[in-house]
Amino acid sequence: MYSQTTRDIEVTVKPFYLDDQSSPGDNHFVWAYRVRIVNKGSRTVQLLRRHWVITDAIGRVQEVKGPGVVGEQPVLRPGDAYEYTSGTPLPTPSGIMVGTYEMEDEDGSAFDIAIPAFSLDSPHEKPRLN
Repeated sequence: MYSQTTRDIEVTVKPFYLDDQSSPGDNHFVWAYRVRIVNKGSRTVQLLRRHWVITDAIGRVQEVKGPGVVGEQPVLRPGDAYEYTSGTPLPTPSGIMVGTYEMEDEDGSAFDIAIPAFSLDSPHEKPRLN
């Protein structure tokens, strides 16, 4: 698992490879990732937007921006947690994801929180020694 806290909002991500949805012979590799967001602060916040940067094994970058996550813009009161699962395909057997969530506090002030960088690894990636 990968975890990072920004302004008392903890984001934890656990990626997992989906062998049954992948087709390595066709250069199609699929991962799901489970995200847990915990408000460890004293103020209510709402997740407004997401911004992902997805990089495949040969350095191609795809950016994904949009409102909320999985069709929702969750409100997290102090102590609340929100979890969701999503996924991404890549044309290579490994990659990296990182991003931010745009949040808004109860006073209407917007701020970004970090989504920790996490690796997308499959059993089809050949180990490399540097």
